[in-house]
Amino acid sequence: MRKTFVTKKKSHKKRKYLFFLSMFLLGTISTFKFLDKNIQKIDNKEFVEILLSEANLNQKNVINKVINKALTKYQNPATLLFKDFNSQETILPSSKEENANSPPSSLPLIYIYNSHQTEEYKASNFVEFSINPTVMMADYIFEDIFSQNNYPTIVEQRSIKDILNKNNWKYNYSYVASRLLMEDTLLNNPTLKYFIDVHRDSLSKDKTTITINDKNYAKTLFLIGLENPNYLENLAFTEKINNKLNEKYPSLSKGILKKGGEGVNGVYNQDFSKYTILIEIGGPENTPTEVLNSSLAFAECFLEVINSEG
Repeated sequence: MRKTFVTKKKSHKKRKYLFFLSMFLLGTISTFKFLDKNIQKIDNKEFVEILLSEANLNQKNVINKVINKALTKYQNPATLLFKDFNSQETILPSSKEENANSPPSSLPLIYIYNSHQTEEYKASNFVEFSINPTVMMADYIFEDIFSQNNYPTIVEQRSIKDILNKNNWKYNYSYVASRLLMEDTLLNNPTLKYFIDVHRDSLSKDKTTITINDKNYAKTLFLIGLENPNYLENLAFTEKINNKLNEKYPSLSKGILKKGGEGVNGVYNQDFSKYTILIEIGGPENTPTEVLNSSLAFAECFLEVINSEG
């Protein structure tokens, strides 16, 4: 009887240990999910600042630095209980209010936005669980390079999703939502000349990656809408950039895809200006470093083209 009692006692302790271990693991996972939900929205700009300033570091070290920087905002766990993560910025401020994307002090010339802001790239390790690199990381790379070369740039940070939700629009109204932001930004910044809509392709990595001089790049693709009556002007401008890109980085660009007809948008807001372009950079399996390399290449070629045009 005593032996049976001891065995049952050990079995009870084991079950108790497993229960507490399960609770600990569930708590840890829930914490990471909570941080993932509430931190990922703020990290793309910080992510790019570190990628650009410390490009010589390997990707894992860069990502660890970003995570540590993001988590310093929540050093006291109690702040997670009191922070209002549901607050939203004004979607379309009036012309008298400060725009949510904080324009540069000098007169801006370039406007960068994402009709599909939530398109993501690959998260490469567990510690990156709190970081979701999206197409917006390319925006901030462009902003940094363009501004350094005396082309003041605005990156749109207001939420397309908020506009869709507010108007009860489906996802296929994303270009309508981004058009509202374009019009509002131009109204407040009439010096804007160039408009870049940054996207990500949906193909597998073998179709979205290329190695040039032992460095991996995320392939690019330009898209032109044929339903825009002035599409030839957009096409001419896009061809200059595409040609320059393939001249300096052979086969990095997959070319220019022309879309029109039934079932497609066909305009993509390119009627807004003859200098409106749509570029897709990489796919869902491309790493932030591959996207960084391609973004730097595009920025270089884009600047050469607009410099040559005066």
